[in-house]
Amino acid sequence: MQSESPNHRIFQRLDSTARFPYALSWYLRRTIWVLVDATLFRWSFPRSEAWRRFVLRCFGAKLSHTCKIKRSARVKHPWLLEMGEFSVIAEDVDVYNLGPIRIGHHSVVSHRATLCAGTHDYTKPNLPLQRPPIDIGDGVWVCSQAFIGPGVRVGHNAMVGACAVVMKDVPDGMIVAGNPAKVIKPRPMDEPAPQV
Repeated sequence: MQSESPNHRIFQRLDSTARFPYALSWYLRRTIWVLVDATLFRWSFPRSEAWRRFVLRCFGAKLSHTCKIKRSARVKHPWLLEMGEFSVIAEDVDVYNLGPIRIGHHSVVSHRATLCAGTHDYTKPNLPLQRPPIDIGDGVWVCSQAFIGPGVRVGHNAMVGACAVVMKDVPDGMIVAGNPAKVIKPRPMDEPAPQV
């Protein structure tokens, strides 16, 4: 351990952070969800999307009847998740939704991506919890291992490259990549959408 110099001052004080930033009912609901997630959700058959939607809806998730959530995905608070038609949360995605996360229609969050709707105010010594929402538009592809940070909006038809770190809004129809993510180019959309 380093010795303290006379001019050394610790700004953040972890002994002053809120030990319980949520109401008691929140912790009770979270405890029940952890048990259900570890059993009924995670032990479901690979193609049991309807069952997993049912389990998540029992905890307040707002899910389209056509969205898919893989059993290895981790959803922190189901009651703060909303998904549109034909959208997908793939294998090992971390939905760290301390704040609300909304995923539009026909959007994919690929395997091992992280959606992080929670942070702390680093300008205050007690690091108060912040829960800014994440909004992923329609027709979005969040590629493998990408990180979407708190308060970010990913615009309609945008694409987030693999391993990108997105901390600012992504405009509609743009491809972003890198760390920090930057706009690379518009997403090509010349081909007509397939008829279903």
